[in-house]
Amino acid sequence: MPHSTLPHTPHYVPAPEAKEDLHYADLAVIDLAKASTPAGRTELASEVKAALLEHGFFYVINHGYSQTQTERMFDIADVPFSGVSEEEKQVYAGTMKQTGSYQGYKLRRYWHIGAGVFDQLENYNVNRDVTKRAHPEALRPFLPEIKEFARHNHVNILHPILRLIALSLELPEDALVDIHGYDAVDESFIRFMKYYPRSEEEEEKTGNVWLKGHVDFGSITILWSQPVAALQIRTRDRNWRWVRHVENALVVNTGDALDFLTGSFYKGTIHRVVQPPPSQQAYTRLGLFYFAVPDDAVKLIPLSDSPVLQRAEIHRRCADADAPTMEEWRRARVGAYGQSELKKTAEEGVEEEILNGVVVRHYN
Repeated sequence: MPHSTLPHTPHYVPAPEAKEDLHYADLAVIDLAKASTPAGRTELASEVKAALLEHGFFYVINHGYSQTQTERMFDIADVPFSGVSEEEKQVYAGTMKQTGSYQGYKLRRYWHIGAGVFDQLENYNVNRDVTKRAHPEALRPFLPEIKEFARHNHVNILHPILRLIALSLELPEDALVDIHGYDAVDESFIRFMKYYPRSEEEEEKTGNVWLKGHVDFGSITILWSQPVAALQIRTRDRNWRWVRHVENALVVNTGDALDFLTGSFYKGTIHRVVQPPPSQQAYTRLGLFYFAVPDDAVKLIPLSDSPVLQRAEIHRRCADADAPTMEEWRRARVGAYGQSELKKTAEEGVEEEILNGVVVRHYN
């Protein structure tokens, strides 16, 4: 589509990068340009395996979008927040607790963070099938671009990553692609997300935590890197480390579904959102994500054909007969998040809940 035909939207100007010297996680960089040959995929599969075992997070570069295209998507990502009135947002509010599905707005103060404090995060969620529901008027001109962005994330980024993970498990390349079909019935979706500054009282009550440490419910999360430092990962030594911004890179992490499918060989990655450092606290943070999940009908049991898993010690989170389907697990996780009562555990700073007979942990 020629640039001159694109609908106009104000340009979103991101915050300057953090000035502070933060303790950043040392994450691997996966260059998808190397994935075009069998030898390149073999090399990348080894790198992905090491990255997932070490941190569960890695960067992706050469993902097929130019810096200009990425900036355009961040411009569009801001439209549901800056271009839609509070009254219209209510019309398109989602019903996560009732339906277990992220579609439409997750409005501010929906999730309970702790100590009586509710979130100051707003997001707008779009299923990759953009026709599944109606959208705010201001966003409608951009639906063709959003649809193409979803397809690019799923087919040109997610699928190559899944092939590398399958190779790392010594499975056929398409073993995971086949259960993440672009045309299948599932809830893979785009998320536009705005993080607003909080009061000093709320920061004190929550210990500066905006979203408690958690594992995403799907298989792979793709975050388009942005400058505000607020994302932290829990390293294997139980320390929190910041994730550094890399211009026009993706930040990729694993979720619950991959944990189930690999018998915790690739554990779901614990991460949280905290107050940005002082140099960035006056800015909002705009997030652009693609949350990928297996097809709804996939039963979340270990991929027992994998020679790697056969040689490893498989930790099932429940008996195979009791394992949920992706649809069941998604509905349970989405419906409960920020709405259920968490119970403290013997481990300091760790709370848990039980969903579908499976323990889910949250970390302060």
